Amino acid sequence: MQIAVPKEIEAQERRVALVPSVVDRLVKMGVEVLVQEGAGAGAFIPDAEFAGARLVGSAADLYRDADVVLKVQPPNEAEIALMKEGAVVIGFLMPHRYPERVARLRDRRITSFAMELVPRISRAQSMDALSSQASVAGYKAALMAAGLTGRFLPMLTTPAGTIRPAKVLIIGAGVAGLQAIATAKRLGGMVEAYDVRAATKEQVQSLGAKFVEMDVKAEGAGGYARELTEEEKQRQKEVLARHVTAADVVITTAAVPGRPSPRIITKAMVEGMKSGAVILDLAAEGGGNCELTRPGEEIVHRGVIIYGPLNVPSMLPVHASEMYARNLLNFLAPHIKDGALTLDWNDQVLAESVLTHQGEVKHAPTCKLLEGMSS
Repeated sequence: MQIAVPKEIEAQERRVALVPSVVDRLVKMGVEVLVQEGAGAGAFIPDAEFAGARLVGSAADLYRDADVVLKVQPPNEAEIALMKEGAVVIGFLMPHRYPERVARLRDRRITSFAMELVPRISRAQSMDALSSQASVAGYKAALMAAGLTGRFLPMLTTPAGTIRPAKVLIIGAGVAGLQAIATAKRLGGMVEAYDVRAATKEQVQSLGAKFVEMDVKAEGAGGYARELTEEEKQRQKEVLARHVTAADVVITTAAVPGRPSPRIITKAMVEGMKSGAVILDLAAEGGGNCELTRPGEEIVHRGVIIYGPLNVPSMLPVHASEMYARNLLNFLAPHIKDGALTLDWNDQVLAESVLTHQGEVKHAPTCKLLEGMSS
């Protein structure tokens, strides 16, 4: 079996799907790994470090022989056209954003697995690429916010007097939010956090942050929050407004894959913030948690800096690639027998993460999306 790792062609994508240590482990399992020349350059991995793999010059040559293709970003239609019929592709496929690519994978009879669909069950934690990349994003978000603010984050006692610590508010206490809390605390900020899921209170407090109490509880399926009612949204706004306006730094992380990000911070809240305050909107990929966020841009509104970075994990490509490569290895390894891929469709992880197989779209929401496009 030949596993191929192409060079990512999406703008600003610096990650690579496999790193040399994971390549070596796959080779020991009897697999041949093909790596496109320059695939690891963005993650500071020179071709020479892929000693266990066979380097291939062009994407066309790489895809022609590949039984399994490992990607970070979804393959575009030109890449799909290069894949051989019946191949397997695994990566972040974003079917909600690129349904036409899913249709192309279906028509080419390519079996595809979306890493964002891996179920959040105990056995699949080591394969959870959404969580691994979210932890990278949360860490980087705190650093970016610290870089944007004109204030120190920690309390400092200096000959010129004592400087009070900055007030940092984290909205959303999922994987990204918890990592942002931990990093902001390490930087010395006075941190508080809010999440509509009351179950996150203990996690927030265990990291030394204060939990913003509210009588709105919205636990949902799969570890995500359910959508709030209009009455709950209004109550949330009233309580959050007080904390947002008092903060020096606000980091928002509330996002659900495949859906628009909930609008949590209103224009009025922003206009109540002090001049020089910072909003770092990690949910910008889905439109943003702040009403004024412009995805991919940094703006200033009445003295408040609002930044909605995109593809944050790619900003830390070394460790983001290492973590993602291990996720892929843990996803694949149970199904490699004597150097061949044997797919066990009774496996819950495979059954729930498959997107296309044998000319059919297997993911029900994507099926509906495609039916809606054709009607």
